[in-house]
Amino acid sequence: MTYHINESEYRFMEILWEEEPVNSMELVRICSERLGWKKSTTYTVIRKLSQKQIASNENAVVRALVSRSCMQKQESNDFLNRKFGGSLPMFVNAYLQDKKLTKEEAERLKKMIQEASEE
Repeated sequence: MTYHINESEYRFMEILWEEEPVNSMELVRICSERLGWKKSTTYTVIRKLSQKQIASNENAVVRALVSRSCMQKQESNDFLNRKFGGSLPMFVNAYLQDKKLTKEEAERLKKMIQEASEE
């Protein structure tokens, strides 16, 4: 299943992943503190994410229905496809043009590439 959320919904989900399961009134308080949202804004986002089957609100307890890793994977793929035609090498080249990797970062990336490579 493909999920589509905007930036404010993603910021909300970051809070939900951190706090879940959480009472909806407690979530209103947290969103007011961290995001500056009004009660109505928080409930609107909960309703929209529930309609998209990304979060649930049952008996005033809000939970994520989609994991952070699943959402990050999809967001990463969407970004790569939109901005770099799906080409990971093009992205890495653009990202590293004005940066230097530490030895540890380079080794970690090499290991990730080896593990993901087809034999």
